Amino acid sequence: MAFLKQVNDLTISISPHLSAVKSAAVVYCEGNFAGLDGKTAHGLVRFCEAFEIRAIIDSQSAGVDAGLLLDGISNGIPIVADLDEALALPGPRASSFIYGMAPADGLYGKDDRRALLLAMAAGLNLVSGMREFLNDDSEFALAAKRHQVSIRDVRRPAALKDLRLFNGSIAKARCIRIAVLGTDGAIGKRTTATLLVQALNASGIRSVLVSTGQTGLIQGGRYGIPLDAIPSQFCSGEVEAAVVEAYCTEKPAVIVIEGQGALSHPAYLSSSFILRGSQPQAVVLQHAPARRQLSDFPFMPMPTPASEIRLIESFAPTRVIGLTLNHEGMNDAEVSAAIALYAAELAIPVTDAVSRPASALVAMVLRAFPELCTSTDGQL
Repeated sequence: MAFLKQVNDLTISISPHLSAVKSAAVVYCEGNFAGLDGKTAHGLVRFCEAFEIRAIIDSQSAGVDAGLLLDGISNGIPIVADLDEALALPGPRASSFIYGMAPADGLYGKDDRRALLLAMAAGLNLVSGMREFLNDDSEFALAAKRHQVSIRDVRRPAALKDLRLFNGSIAKARCIRIAVLGTDGAIGKRTTATLLVQALNASGIRSVLVSTGQTGLIQGGRYGIPLDAIPSQFCSGEVEAAVVEAYCTEKPAVIVIEGQGALSHPAYLSSSFILRGSQPQAVVLQHAPARRQLSDFPFMPMPTPASEIRLIESFAPTRVIGLTLNHEGMNDAEVSAAIALYAAELAIPVTDAVSRPASALVAMVLRAFPELCTSTDGQL
C-alpha cells in the first residue's frame, strides 16, 4: 500500500440484533493474506460483528499487523506463523477457526485439510465458506464428534424444498434499493457496500445491508444468502426474498445489496440474478483502475467502467449513480487523478470508499435521491 487511508469514524452496526458478546476467532489465510484470494480474511480484518478476530495465520506475512499490511493503518490484529502462536497470544483464547481464503474453485488443498483438522484437535469450532461442505466429509464429521467441536458450512444453501422462486414480492420493499456491482470479482464490492451502509446510518438515513457471499455472512450479516451455491433457477427468488425480509423486518429507507462478480464476467452470472431479484433503482459500480486483466482469468482484459455501465443499464431498468475505486497498485496522487478523470468522463460522482471520506458516499446517494434528505422512514 503506497499511502495511508483516511479513517472513517463510523461505528454504526449493520446487524443490531446480534449479541454484543463476540466469540474470539483466528483466521486461517496461509500464503494468501497479501493476495486477492485472501479476501475473506480481508473482510474480517476490516469489519466483523460476529467474532473478535484475534489473529491471522499466514507464515509468509507473519510479524506484521494485519491492518497495516492491508490498509496502511494498524488495527491490533497480528499476523502469526501458525496456530500455536495464535493460541499463545495474551487475552481470550479463540474458540473458532475461520477459513479465510476464497480460491476460484472453492476447494481445499491437502495443507488446508491438515490445518483444519489440527484446529479441531485444539478444540476450535470450524467456520468455512468453501464449496466443499466439511460436515459431509466423514473424516471431519468424526473429528468434530471426537473433539466435541462444531462445523459451520456457511455456503450451504437451504434445502431444495425451501428454496424460493421469484414471485414479485419485491414490490413490497418500498424503499430505495442500491446494488453495489463491479467490473470484476474480488474488487471490493462487499467493502464498499459495508462502508456505504455505515455512512448512511451515521448520517441518519436508516440503511440495511443484504449480503450475497460467504464473507458477509461470516462477518455477521443478518440478511443474506450464499448466492453462488444456490441452483440458478432459484437465485433471483432467493435474492428477492432476502431483500423483502430485510425490508419487512427493518423498514429502512435504503437497502444496499452486495454484488458478486460482474455482469460482463464470462464465468460469473451472479450479477444478473441480483439485478433481476432485487430490482434496484440504482447501482454503484466498483472498479480497479490499475487492474489490467480479470483477477482469476488473466487471459481476459478488464472492462472499462463506461462499457460496464452501458451493459448494466441495458440489462435492467436501473441507473448507475456513482463509481467507487479500488486503489490496489495506486498511490494517493494516482487515486485523485483517477477520481477526476472518471468523474469528467462519466458525469457521475466518483470516490474511493476506503481512502476518501465517508461523506462522499452519502453525497453520491443524496445526489441521486434528494428525497432522502427529508424522508428516512423507508416509505418512499
